Amino acid sequence: MPLNDGRSAQVFFAEAQVLAAQCGVTLRTPPPEPTTCCGRGCNGCVWEGFFAAATFWREDALEALRNARAF
Repeated sequence: MPLNDGRSAQVFFAEAQVLAAQCGVTLRTPPPEPTTCCGRGCNGCVWEGFFAAATFWREDALEALRNARAF
C-alpha cells in the first residue's frame, strides 16, 4: 500500500495497529502528520519528511508482524 497522502498513511497506521493487536504485538507510535505545511510545494516540504518517517514506520511494523507470525 503506497503512502501517497495523509489519508492513506492514517488508514495504513490504523489497519497495522489492529492487526498488531490481534497478533499480540505492540507497535511504536506512528509519526504525526505535519501541521506547518504552507501548501506551496516547497522543496524539502514537511510532508516529504512525514512520508519518509511513515515509510520507515511501515517497514518496521511489517517486520514486527512478520516476526510475530513466525512463532
